[in-house]
Amino acid sequence: MLNPFQRRGDPYSLVVGMSGVNMGDRLVQIGCTHGGRLGALAAKVGLSGHAAAVVPDEAAAVRARKGAAQAGALVEVEVAPPTRLPLAEGTFDLAVVDDTGGLVGTMRAEDRVAAFRETRRVLRPGGRAIVVSASPRGGLGALLRGGKGQAPFDAVPSLQAEGFKSVRKLAEREGLIFTEGIKPRTAT
Repeated sequence: MLNPFQRRGDPYSLVVGMSGVNMGDRLVQIGCTHGGRLGALAAKVGLSGHAAAVVPDEAAAVRARKGAAQAGALVEVEVAPPTRLPLAEGTFDLAVVDDTGGLVGTMRAEDRVAAFRETRRVLRPGGRAIVVSASPRGGLGALLRGGKGQAPFDAVPSLQAEGFKSVRKLAEREGLIFTEGIKPRTAT
């Protein structure tokens, strides 16, 4: 019997579509709450691109490696804090900051500044940062969990403060919030 509440198709198509990742892109994901999302993004860059993940701990590294393996994607995984990315300056076309587990949103303000500064540093001029945050549950989900909980992290002010341009919330769908910022092509 068909379940009308069951999602059909690719569970990661929203994340891949909202990120705008393309074949041949140089992608870095910062944080890894769900390895399947990372694997889907990394698979999209193909053999002509490059995918890397910087995760805060070994548990996240295991999730990242497992997600990449299940997607058949090659991902270079580094364990380091998001405030000190072990990556070369101006290397990546796209940085996806996975804040669905609160990696950046729960940081102290000065650490959040450092994390977004590092994200900007590793992007090439014209490169994009996409912050993926969890939206608060509403409706029946909130009722079952005993309330709406904590307000979601708003990435717009943080991206703007670090010099990203054209910063905007792209969408809020399927429990996720997507915020985008572009590194200027010229120094600011």
